[in-house]
Amino acid sequence: QVQLVESGGGWVQTGGSLTLSCAISGRTGNYYTNHYTVAWFRQALGKEREFVSAIRWSSRTTYYGDSVKERFIISRDSAKNTVQLQMNRLKPDDTAIYYCADATGIITSSIRGHRNYHYWGQGTQVTVSS
Repeated sequence: QVQLVESGGGWVQTGGSLTLSCAISGRTGNYYTNHYTVAWFRQALGKEREFVSAIRWSSRTTYYGDSVKERFIISRDSAKNTVQLQMNRLKPDDTAIYYCADATGIITSSIRGHRNYHYWGQGTQVTVSS
């Protein structure tokens, strides 16, 4: 059973930083094959789920949503099977529940679509106060 567990959410003032972590377990097979990708999405109250960032496990190629580019950094730790999202210069608009998700066999043009991901974590709340 594949499980993704997010941690690191919390409350921060505008301009502050937080680092989220996604711990992945239960995956059989090689993480370095089949375009294995881990992504972060977020969903604010009353809004659609929004793509934040993604990383290809094998190549470490990264992708970012326009609203977080230049502020957020995604990385992965193969020894711990975790993916981190370092969030800097946070704004009130970043307030949301943040979810990590993973997928295999996902092509680049589909990376930003949340329906293309197979397994999801339970989410972690991030609140940025003004």
